[in-house]
Amino acid sequence: MNILDTIIAHKQKEVATAKQQTTVASLEAMPLFLQIPLSLRSFLLDDSKTGIIAEFKRQSPSKGIINATATVEEVTASYTLNGASGISVLTDTHFFGGSLQDLSVATANKIPLLRKDFMIDEFQFIEAKAYGASVILLIAACLTPKRVQELASFAHSIGLEVLLEIHNEEELVHICDEVDFVGVNNRNLKTFEVNINASLQLIQQIPTNKLAIAESGISNTDTIVTLRNAGFKGFLIGETFMKEKQPSIAFANFVNQLKAKGV
Repeated sequence: MNILDTIIAHKQKEVATAKQQTTVASLEAMPLFLQIPLSLRSFLLDDSKTGIIAEFKRQSPSKGIINATATVEEVTASYTLNGASGISVLTDTHFFGGSLQDLSVATANKIPLLRKDFMIDEFQFIEAKAYGASVILLIAACLTPKRVQELASFAHSIGLEVLLEIHNEEELVHICDEVDFVGVNNRNLKTFEVNINASLQLIQQIPTNKLAIAESGISNTDTIVTLRNAGFKGFLIGETFMKEKQPSIAFANFVNQLKAKGV
């Protein structure tokens, strides 16, 4: 099995266990579930912000430990203060070292939060909203087009926005009316190789009514300029900041460089 297949097989067991431990009713009774989620679309279209969806990620299968000392509180506060349009929080524990608690902590910032995980079951969406997410991720590589439509429709029914992640031209068929954003992940989830040209090649085939988001492999401000000029409205960036000893400072410096370019 490739890395993605291994993750999904583990996720299926994980979700089954979570359903045994927690009821839907208890999740729906949590205070954050009852709140109206913030709109990532609105934040991405706000010219006073950077368009960056900055990520909090401790580790990954390809890189191992990325940052074992940074705290959710400090890093997400800096992301918000310095103009992030949204924050992506890895909630997968086994492979990425994250948790739903990380998501909950980040809600203090009053900014749209993306639950970054391998979403395969409606139960995970209820968890996401209960812990403060505004947006959920659907990965085309591990879902059928029909399942994408079903899950996206369910997400909308509980007030969540949907980011569909694609990697190649074949996955364009997963785009449907029910998704709000289409992200092009420049990292191949089966090999974890990164190629920024994936975004540039696919942007012309993404419907204009879907905000396009470039993901992974964005490590300098020139890349942001290139992607923005190509039509992307959002830029999901994680390791560029998290690999630094002080991600908060790294993000602030990156934004200052963007401002210097007039972006």
